[in-house]
Amino acid sequence: MSEGLDKWRTGGSYENVDGRDIFVRREGRGEEFLLCLHGFPTASFDYHKISDELGKEFNVVAFDMIGYGFSAKPNDLRYTTFDQMDALEKLIAKLGLARLHVLSHDYGNTIIQELLARRSEGKPSFEIRSICFLNGALFPETHRPILAQKILIGPLGALFGRFIPDSVFKKNLAKVFGPDTKPSEEELNDHIELFKFNGGKRIAHRLIRYMLERQVFRERWVDALHRIDVPFLMINGSADPVSGQHLVERFRESVPEQKNIVELAGIGHFPHLEAPAAVLRELSKFYGDRSA
Repeated sequence: MSEGLDKWRTGGSYENVDGRDIFVRREGRGEEFLLCLHGFPTASFDYHKISDELGKEFNVVAFDMIGYGFSAKPNDLRYTTFDQMDALEKLIAKLGLARLHVLSHDYGNTIIQELLARRSEGKPSFEIRSICFLNGALFPETHRPILAQKILIGPLGALFGRFIPDSVFKKNLAKVFGPDTKPSEEELNDHIELFKFNGGKRIAHRLIRYMLERQVFRERWVDALHRIDVPFLMINGSADPVSGQHLVERFRESVPEQKNIVELAGIGHFPHLEAPAAVLRELSKFYGDRSA
């Protein structure tokens, strides 16, 4: 475990939700809360390059979803998006977060789509002040999974997840970064450390089922995008082969009312890791302008 990852872990704490421990990392002392949601197959550590700066304005709350990172990885959970959203609602209630801003990435965007759907039904007990999406598939028809994801969700997924060599994991993860912003060997080792922590490989094939859910619940989750009535920003790395420029084009076609989109040329799937200064610059402008 690298020094940076160890520092992230020791600086966090655990909250028990339904008998399962969820790792939570809090940063800053701002009056307003900013919730950071990660994606697959990573963890809240994805935000470590920008959390300090965000903490100057916000009380930043980042956590590892059930089955990810340092959180519990039970073998008796289906790991549906609805399971994750239920756990999130209970965690937010436990932390006493009545109003919050949201910054999400990858699978975290799908979680927010479900949150928006529930919000239209009057279910969440907390108020959303603003939403920012980083790269992530919002439409199943534009999602371009890499080979490892295709195998993991297929009939051999359970075996592949358990026995995937570290070198294959790292090679596939590096593919979604920009051509000139590839992760270092230490960064790749951090990602695989989080992936494997507490037996994570044995449930990887379950975690990725959200890809199928996006197809089944497409109408519910795409319709939710039209219900965004708070300040909204999308920051997208254009060079992302999974959800890059093609995702932005589809979003503009499907949700034309949302025009606040920033495209980062040459940046891949992880803008907050690949171009943290650019992401912070756009977030600073967004949060400064949100009242307008």
